[in-house]
Amino acid sequence: MLQRVLAVGLVAGLVAGLAVAVLQHFTTTPLILAAEVYEVEAEQQARGLLVPANIILAHGGHGARAAASGGEAGFDAGRALLTGLATIVTAVGFALVILAAMIAAGGRIDERRALGFAFAAFLAAGLAPALGLAPELPGSAAAPLLARQVWWIATAALTAGGLWLFVHHGAFWARAIALAMIAAPHVVGAPHPAAYESRVPAELAAQFAATSLAVQAVLWLSTGLLVGLLWQHLAHRAGEA
Repeated sequence: MLQRVLAVGLVAGLVAGLAVAVLQHFTTTPLILAAEVYEVEAEQQARGLLVPANIILAHGGHGARAAASGGEAGFDAGRALLTGLATIVTAVGFALVILAAMIAAGGRIDERRALGFAFAAFLAAGLAPALGLAPELPGSAAAPLLARQVWWIATAALTAGGLWLFVHHGAFWARAIALAMIAAPHVVGAPHPAAYESRVPAELAAQFAATSLAVQAVLWLSTGLLVGLLWQHLAHRAGEA
């Protein structure tokens, strides 16, 4: 069992992570690079050494800091590699979380149930926290990190618990408690900075938040689908039902 869990988690995470890493390269990464242009410009202004934004933008956003300092800019292979590795590691973690939840819940492990668990995980760890703390670009104003981390963890845990209670208990009181759990973090409210000051244009920030959530949904669902398919494939090879 343990060997199968590890094999499925690693393979599903590797394949889904690679695919989503390519997707990120054409969706969220250009937005991050564009935001860094504004961040570098603001830093230069503060130091009295302003580099016009059009000079940095002429480099296509790649290597914004290098452009600001007069260095060469272009495709950053090292950065792309590290981003891809981080995405793969994240996908492996997602796969193991999905498997652990399905094994704990009992029942058949297949692509349909795995997709359901993956969607629930996205709601708990992606969409619900984003309602209070949207994905942020470099240069965005933000509350203290510890406060945001505590709120994010509480929101993910309460949402996951509320979803489980809502699905597994049909009683009115249970579903009322489940809805209260899901709503509680948003009633309390996420921590935000005293002043909404950002170096990044609002349109860019909004596009990044929406795109990041879409990419995260793709990562969860593709990982879940692969978990279900690979588990069933290994089960058939082992002669199991």
